[in-house]
Amino acid sequence: MTNYAAEPPRPGEGIDVEDEVDLREPRMFRVILHNDHYTTMDFVVEVLMSVFHKPAAEATRIMLDVHRKGKGICGVYTYDIASSKVSLVHSMAKEREFPLRCSMEET
Repeated sequence: MTNYAAEPPRPGEGIDVEDEVDLREPRMFRVILHNDHYTTMDFVVEVLMSVFHKPAAEATRIMLDVHRKGKGICGVYTYDIASSKVSLVHSMAKEREFPLRCSMEET
């Protein structure tokens, strides 16, 4: 049986290791709620607090953006997290029979 720990590798021998690793930041996506004429303001605040973990005051501010400006930004996330949140919003809205739409766009 060979004892590999007994003698350290000599310079120029052993495993080649790349000196520089190419690390890139993940692409980020805004998650956006869109206004409609049927979804209640209370439900939008509920979604913002439960899905996006916003405090009540911030959830209310975003809800008012949705109501007054037609859309509101819920947050910026990596692709997987953003798409999961969009799906969860649509599931909650469908369950409560609201037509609330949510989308994501790359930053």
